[in-house]
Order: sequence, then structure tokens, then C-alpha cells
Amino acid sequence: MSSSRGLTVEEVLSLPAAVDLVTAGRACGISRTTAYDLARRGKFPVPLLRLGAQYRARRVDLLDLLGIEQPAPTPAA
Repeated sequence: MSSSRGLTVEEVLSLPAAVDLVTAGRACGISRTTAYDLARRGKFPVPLLRLGAQYRARRVDLLDLLGIEQPAPTPAA
């Protein structure tokens, strides 16, 4: 994936349960610099988890912000 573009719906749906700040920013169409600035100021568009010196965003929060419905899980056979 190129770091200069946002993420497609398919890419967002395939993200793990929590992603790094840069990936969350890309999903929102926010540059790396702006993402870190918003995170430091507590203004990032979704709640962030702070793990030591790192920020993480939950996929479910990104899906909600972007208005993407999570597909229903397929029943186990």
C-alpha cells in the first residue's frame, strides 16, 4: 500500500482489531503529521489507545466514523 493515499473500504474492513496512528490517519484521509498533531492535542477523530509511546485506534471506531458497516460473521459449519 502506498503511504500517499487513503484506504479503500476493502482495506479498512481487512484491518486488524487495532491499528497504528498512521494507518488510522490514512483511513481518515489525514496525513501522518496531522494525525500526530491531532493525537497530541486529543483531537483525533476517533478515540485512541495509548500504549507506552504508541497510539492505537480500534477498527470498530474507524468503521463507525467512516459509516462502513461491518459484514455479519458467517456461521461456523
